[in-house]
Amino acid sequence: MRLKRQWVMGIVVLFLLGLAAGCAGQQEKAPAQSEAPKVKDVILATTTSTVDTGLLEVLIPKFEEKTGYKVKPIGVGSGQAIEMGKKGEADVLLTHAPKSEKELVDAGTVTNYKLVMHNDFVIVGPAEDPAGIKGEKSAAEAFKKIAQKGAAFVSRGDDSGTHKKELDIWKNAGIEPGGSWYQESGTGMGQTLLVASEKKGYTLADRGTYLAQQKNIELEVLVEGDKVLLNIYHVMQVNPQKFTKVNGDGAKAFVDFMVSPETQRIIADFGKDEYGQALFVPDAGKNEDEVGK
Repeated sequence: MRLKRQWVMGIVVLFLLGLAAGCAGQQEKAPAQSEAPKVKDVILATTTSTVDTGLLEVLIPKFEEKTGYKVKPIGVGSGQAIEMGKKGEADVLLTHAPKSEKELVDAGTVTNYKLVMHNDFVIVGPAEDPAGIKGEKSAAEAFKKIAQKGAAFVSRGDDSGTHKKELDIWKNAGIEPGGSWYQESGTGMGQTLLVASEKKGYTLADRGTYLAQQKNIELEVLVEGDKVLLNIYHVMQVNPQKFTKVNGDGAKAFVDFMVSPETQRIIADFGKDEYGQALFVPDAGKNEDEVGK
């Protein structure tokens, strides 16, 4: 009888030890709760194309849900976004003006500078194509023809990344644009396309915004494929060591989010359902020299 009691007690002890071990295992597997951000607001200064294409409408809610931060996007031209960075008026920048961005990196104004994605610029215009540029392989030659014909050209004129690219092409063409045929909208890419369409003029646009606005305008892609038309986007934090009011943790979280595999997959698919092609090509982890190859 005594032996039987000892055997029963042994079973009970083993059961309790097993139960305790199971609980411990469950505790180890439970995900650690992340702490709520101390400063929730993250000010994002970005080019209008990321707003006009609808990309940020998809990405920002996912970032906010994942991290607990609240993004305040400010859609301006890349030039204005960069100026905000210089003054510490934004926490993080998403822009497409590599030459100007690198000046910020060299000056220590921004840190954590990461390649995110690219698409390309296209020269669009009316189907009638009064300057005869359709199929031209050189963007500079196309610009020369537009100027020689005095055909209407609508520039953003806002120091954006697109405007900077346009001025580079005019410079390569050896032309100082001006006169009644050359007009500046002073607005973002979507609005500039609308103005060019109304005036039956030409303009330079990033392909993503053109596709997003295509149903609202009567403009066709006439020139594409020149290497100078590559359009590269980077994300970067405004340096919290230089501007103490910058939300450094929030900005870092946004940079990490933009180059994460999950976000890069979203970018790779963005636009396919609606336009039959992706509006951007993900590039995180690449060198800039590899982009577009």
